[in-house]
Amino acid sequence: MHRLMARGTCRILAKSWTHRGSSEPCTFIASRNPRPYGTQKSDGFSHMLTSDHCSGNLADVVKSIRDRVDVDFGYHTVPKPRDHLLKYQPKLEELPTRSMLDSHTTVVLPLSSDEYIRERYVNYLGRVRMGRIMEELDMFAVWLCHRHVLLPNLPKDVPLPYTFVTLLVDKVEFINIERLKANHDIHLSGHISWTGRSSMEITIYVQQLADGEYIDVTKALFLMVARNATNTGSAPVNPLKPANDTEQAIWQEAEKRQKQRRTAQTESVLNSPPREHEQAIMYDLLKRTTIPDNMDLNRRILPPKCRWMQDSQQTTMISPFPENRNAQNTIFGGYIMRQAVEISFIMASIYLRGRPILHCISDISFLSPVKVNTFLQMTAYVVYTNKNYVQLMTVAHIWDVQSGEDRTTNIFYLTYKADKIVDEVLPRSYREMLWYIHGRRKLLAALKLEPEYPGETDGEKAKTENK
Repeated sequence: MHRLMARGTCRILAKSWTHRGSSEPCTFIASRNPRPYGTQKSDGFSHMLTSDHCSGNLADVVKSIRDRVDVDFGYHTVPKPRDHLLKYQPKLEELPTRSMLDSHTTVVLPLSSDEYIRERYVNYLGRVRMGRIMEELDMFAVWLCHRHVLLPNLPKDVPLPYTFVTLLVDKVEFINIERLKANHDIHLSGHISWTGRSSMEITIYVQQLADGEYIDVTKALFLMVARNATNTGSAPVNPLKPANDTEQAIWQEAEKRQKQRRTAQTESVLNSPPREHEQAIMYDLLKRTTIPDNMDLNRRILPPKCRWMQDSQQTTMISPFPENRNAQNTIFGGYIMRQAVEISFIMASIYLRGRPILHCISDISFLSPVKVNTFLQMTAYVVYTNKNYVQLMTVAHIWDVQSGEDRTTNIFYLTYKADKIVDEVLPRSYREMLWYIHGRRKLLAALKLEPEYPGETDGEKAKTENK
């Protein structure tokens, strides 16, 4: 979400960098590792766009955004009105086209040089808190939206009449996470990779410079939406026009993802019946957990080295505070993502009786905003397991004590890897079976594997999948 308020990160970063100047991170990158515009060679990611532009650190980014939208410090129960900015919203045809290079930039998390900042990113094992990284990616995604949107007719003394909202985090893949160190700088780089009328796909890379070598850590795909100044309607964004073959290849990949998102939404097991081979899996689950020749449907048996799904969940209640709000007094998405990652890690650790490694986060959906005066309930469910992998589904739910309203606001899917074979999680109810099938799909997608079809040959698999 559009994070503009002062919070601990900004205060610490600003204090830490006051005596150094905000230009040092850019100087560091340019002097140690000059990277001209083009495709960087990377073992983990393809078509990785690069440039020598740097936006400094997160404190610089937050200040730049605040200046662009004219957000004041201090919490007010009624947000500052922005209705007067609606008249400055342009029409789509008034906006010039932009390239991916126009939005590309890098931000540095100076963990190697500032112990105060390092404290916020380190866990008790001395490793980097991945929930904190997800929180910063959300802030960086907003900044990339600001770098892309250009309103040539906007008067210089008028704030940007836009609000940028996180709609979806498509996929966040983690590689080399075991090599990530809490005492080396982390670089966030990214750009706009696709645009619709008001939506933008953002590609972000996380790398760490260690011993003179960049280690690829994460590739994240965000889908952001431009809203008007009061967040009551959509706003047009500059069309994206690929400037060369590199950008064209990135655009084509993004176009494919857009089609896949639409297909995945309509074919979700939560919206349509399971496929034929998945129904066979569900029937097999029922047979495995039912006493033979017993007509009592309520009696179920748990096979060895298995656990019931209903016993594999953890819930926490959170009272959000104004320090984590955006300009509309709603909680920003980065904070919610961090909470989801951390409770999911707790659930995975309890289930595994060990410390798992985060492998992938996929399909984080933002269904509705979380107001600062509501309570947030986070529940992490183990919905599928296979060998040494655990698939979790974490649901964010809000409770409004004044109106009595409660509703789901976010759903997260996280894949963890263990160093041993894990117990199998099994469903008891039909609803849990749907979650099981849904989790199986998510795990297969995270591992980039093709589904298996019981009782079918290799030739029949392809035929069934195309039905």
